[in-house]
Amino acid sequence: MKPQEKPSYAEEVKGKTGIKRIINAMRYSAEGFAAAMSEQGFRQLVYLNTALTALNLFLPFGPATRMMLFMASCITLIVELFNTGLEAAVDHTSMARHPLAKRAKDVGSAAQSVALLLLAVLWLMALWREYGLNLF
Repeated sequence: MKPQEKPSYAEEVKGKTGIKRIINAMRYSAEGFAAAMSEQGFRQLVYLNTALTALNLFLPFGPATRMMLFMASCITLIVELFNTGLEAAVDHTSMARHPLAKRAKDVGSAAQSVALLLLAVLWLMALWREYGLNLF
């Protein structure tokens, strides 16, 4: 950038270094989490995973099982954060109906479905292993 040019918004935001950059990153993360909490789907996942985490701590699972179940819960939240961001970016680009916009949103939804299937399968396996429940 030449000295007389005004820095772009991206350069102003991203150009920070050291502790200032870390503080900004934490603020952006908090704003992203707040934005996600405004989405009903994300809130529902937070409620579901809060209940599952409490159940995970209450049931007598071993440490490896607890960790696996907690990680699966985190994966569903991470995927939903990406999906919410993807939908916002698509909607920002255009609210018009377009096959590529539909594809992008459908693929994000499919990713969430896979994450939720993983969560369900791991919980069923953990319950079957611990309690010998014949669920199938």
